[in-house]
Amino acid sequence: MIRLCLVRHAKSDWGPPGLADHDRPLNARGRRDAPVMARRLADARFVPDVIVTSTALRARSTAGFFADEFGLEPIAREDLYGASADELLRVAATQGVPSVLVVAHDPGMSVLAERLSGDIAHMPTCAVATFTWWQDDWDVATALDPDEWTFDTPR
Repeated sequence: MIRLCLVRHAKSDWGPPGLADHDRPLNARGRRDAPVMARRLADARFVPDVIVTSTALRARSTAGFFADEFGLEPIAREDLYGASADELLRVAATQGVPSVLVVAHDPGMSVLAERLSGDIAHMPTCAVATFTWWQDDWDVATALDPDEWTFDTPR
């Protein structure tokens, strides 16, 4: 079984004037929502083998809450910052494990979620979408529509 979880980073703060986009922290809502969504994912029995995240501060911070919930150390990847849907899926598929959680940004997250579900039009901040294929090979699985998918948001 191949499982993919897409998590859009939690709500971020714009920070002081001149702060680089890459360095924006989570705001209070983001710090509140991320652990709640991580717990909901665990309650739904989705257990990732690995967590990969964009290097942006808001994504790494979000990934940290999920990592705490699952007892994993997130892998930060520069190529996930601003990644396209194709790149997000490629990174997941090349992790060498059957269950991957990816924390990244829009528009790539929404495009990939819509492509895989045929229904999710937008991934709001801290949204969690899971996709399951009853296949054992990422290349085979991702060439097909998922057998199951779920979508959850903090609101």
